[in-house]
Amino acid sequence: MSNSTHSFEADPRNASILININGELFPRDKAVVSVFDSGFILGDGIWEGMRVHGGTIPFLAQHLKRLWEGAKALDLDLGFSQADLTARLYDTLTANGMDEHVHIRLMVSRGIKSTPYQDPAVTISPPTVVIIPEYKSPDPSLNDRGVRLYTVYVRRGYADVQDPRINSHSKLNCIFGCIQAAKAGYDEALMLDPHGHVATCNSTHFFIVRDGEVWTSSGDYCLDGITRRNVINLCKANGIPVFEKNFSVMQTYSADEAFVTGTFAGLTPVFEIDGRQIGEARRGPLVDRLQALYGELLSAEVRRSAAG
Repeated sequence: MSNSTHSFEADPRNASILININGELFPRDKAVVSVFDSGFILGDGIWEGMRVHGGTIPFLAQHLKRLWEGAKALDLDLGFSQADLTARLYDTLTANGMDEHVHIRLMVSRGIKSTPYQDPAVTISPPTVVIIPEYKSPDPSLNDRGVRLYTVYVRRGYADVQDPRINSHSKLNCIFGCIQAAKAGYDEALMLDPHGHVATCNSTHFFIVRDGEVWTSSGDYCLDGITRRNVINLCKANGIPVFEKNFSVMQTYSADEAFVTGTFAGLTPVFEIDGRQIGEARRGPLVDRLQALYGELLSAEVRRSAAG
């Protein structure tokens, strides 16, 4: 794997995990879905990535809210409540004896089709719900090595084509961006919006620091990431000027600091964009401060969740 924010060391315990499919637990090598499943045939579904800390799933309410909003947009009747899904998530963790250093991939497709065709009317089953919990810890050396971004030609598109604010299974534009960045020898893609402004990365959200201000995109052409929103709120609560605004790639080159956010790794510094060194190519004071503030927020959320 490249030096990306999703870099991790393989954990042998993952060979024996139990995966939850529609409420039933299966060993990893037995966990399968139908070739007629909407997610497999068409990428027709939604998903969430979550972390486990202290036996809890931090910010679960925000993740489920986003999942339900995506289902509403896709006219997908989930057929169960948020409480039902919460219980299923925790039952899966309990069955695996997991309480720390775990990443969960939750996937929901429209369900099984009678024939390979896009019309939802030919769906003949309830939604397919898959919960994959794996032992995964972010690579701690990224804090010192940073990540390198490459601006790609693939754009984040208009909402009337495919709304980038929906966390859908269909991620081909992000995959194209990821491939282009990797072919160029970089860790992750920096993606622009249709107007040439910075939008987001292919799998994380992007921020820069200029003259003590934190900038991130307008949010019109990216998913409203849970960690992204938490960082914005932390800035507001701690007197750090923060702006959701349009800015160009050129303005990123002269930033004092840059970083990306995501559920898996939290905040990760960026040291290079398109061959330009960012700041002093080391973790800067504002990234340090925001990492500490985010760590405090995460600990508070774990305590709150554990208290019920």
